This record gives sequence, structure tokens and C-alpha cells, in this order.
Amino acid sequence: MAAVRTLYLWRHAKSSWADPTLADHDRPLSNRGRRAALRMAEHMRATGVRPAVVLCSSAMRAGQTLEALRTALGGEVEVSVEPDLYGTDAPCLLDRLQGLDEDITSAMVIGHNPTLQDLAIDLTGDGDAAAIARLHTKFPTAALAALELGRRSWDELAPGRAKLVDLILPKRLDRDA
Repeated sequence: MAAVRTLYLWRHAKSSWADPTLADHDRPLSNRGRRAALRMAEHMRATGVRPAVVLCSSAMRAGQTLEALRTALGGEVEVSVEPDLYGTDAPCLLDRLQGLDEDITSAMVIGHNPTLQDLAIDLTGDGDAAAIARLHTKFPTAALAALELGRRSWDELAPGRAKLVDLILPKRLDRDA
């Protein structure tokens, strides 16, 4: 029997606009972004979020968001930094995810909006009503969407076929602490 698959969509943490000469791709995290990324990584460690594979945009802010999570991931996680994830759209990201190896039971994408929000909305067919409402309103920096795909294979991933389990926002974690 096929394993239950989980997809995590993590938007990069807040970036800095302090240096207007930097290309968008090269913008680093702001101080607030670093704090939010570390807080989210702490939450993921505490709640057992350990994807088998992480696909990360090549943008500096996405890479720095990933770095905040590395200690929580441990050494057994396959990480792939992919230039194509920077500037991609939801249909292209879906194509990428549909090509994941069937042995992978959980995957995380660290990327950008509007792509992540669009994909999460497209994939969600069921789930936590409050999380769905938040997802349709906003997908802020450092937010993490957790979607269950059931026992479907990655190549069966399609609009309306996932369950949104939660949308975790750094501000809510700080408020709940």
C-alpha cells in the first residue's frame, strides 16, 4: 500500500530592501526575516516536520530561509537548490512536484509568492476551514502550508486533490507562545 504523502510549501522569510542596488534575486533576509525563519524552524523541529526532500529557490532570501531550518532537518534530507524555482509559476511548480520519485513521502518547497499561494489554493480541495480562509486572504513571508495528499502518487497531484492541514504563520506562533 502506498504511503501517505505530505507537501510543505514554505514562503521565504522577509527580505531586506536596505540596498536598492541589489538585484531582486540577491536580496538577503532582513533582521525580522531571520528571526521569523528561526522561529518557524524551531516550530517545525518541535512538531516533527521533517521532509524527505527540500526543493529551494536559488534566490538568496530563500537560501537563507533554508539555512535556518538545516539543523532541524538533520543529515538525511535531500536538498536541491533549483534556479528554476525562482520566478516560476504554480503550473510549472506543480509539474516539478509531479516528477518527484515515488519513494519520497514528504517534500518541502521553499519559494516565493504568488506561486506558493496560488499552488496551495489550487491543490486544496478539503481541510481546516480556518486555514483555508487564511490561505485565501494572505500567504505572508515565512508562512508554512502543510498539505496532505493521501495515498496518491506525486504524479497524481492535481488541483483540488490535497487537504490543507494547516497554514502556520510566524506571528501566530509568537502570539501563541
